[in-house]
Amino acid sequence: MPGPAFVTGGSSGIGLAVAMQLAAKGHDIAIFARDPNKLAAARETILAQSPSVSVHEFQVDVSNRTEITAAVNEAVQSMGAPDYAVASAGIAEPGLFRDQPLATHESHMQVNYFGALYFAHALQGPMRENGGGKLAFLSSVAAFFGIYGYSAYAPTKFALSGLGEVLHLELAEAGISVTVMHPSDTDTPQLAAEKATKPAATAEIGEGGGLFQPEVVAACLIKAMDKNKPWVSTGKAMTLLGAFSSILKPILRRHQRRIIKKHRPE
Repeated sequence: MPGPAFVTGGSSGIGLAVAMQLAAKGHDIAIFARDPNKLAAARETILAQSPSVSVHEFQVDVSNRTEITAAVNEAVQSMGAPDYAVASAGIAEPGLFRDQPLATHESHMQVNYFGALYFAHALQGPMRENGGGKLAFLSSVAAFFGIYGYSAYAPTKFALSGLGEVLHLELAEAGISVTVMHPSDTDTPQLAAEKATKPAATAEIGEGGGLFQPEVVAACLIKAMDKNKPWVSTGKAMTLLGAFSSILKPILRRHQRRIIKKHRPE
């Protein structure tokens, strides 16, 4: 019988899509998120599709080390160590560096990086004791190269991708595979919320990566986890960008400068 799957940010977007697809494969699900109403709705959605699995809700702020560690420990005690663990919780608030307060930068790092770090750190022991498992981090194509308007967001994804690369090597001896997902724009509530603060140049730059449905991103991620891939992205263009980002960065900077100049006030 498949072991459980734990997903942070599992109440909506990519996280919910991952939880639903793993539930369809017979895995009991633990979803971790802040909003109790969204958690309850997500649970009903998962059970409507996969009534034979159990779904456990954990209302938690992943940026709070004490809270997420306690929630993970409770989930392990009640369900066992996970076969799949996906750190999908994240925030994104685009804006220019000159306009955003330091608190915005700090909150992004706390949720996007430390939230995933706390989750993985709490799980490594139980997963080791269980003989291994599959761990994934939701990063972004914004970790491939610096994107105008993402000074608060992009560095957190660079950091998260770096963590994933290191853990892919370090945790292999314990039978734990680590995969970093780099999706481009995905049709989620978070992307819709970004529009409120996204500079026009940032929006145009983002159009180059296309728009994906969360179900497509989730399927791509799970397939990569099953193959123990260190990283994956959405679509051929973004995969090539990830593979050759260091070579392509000068070209991408010139492309962005042209767009920025077009949107700069006279």
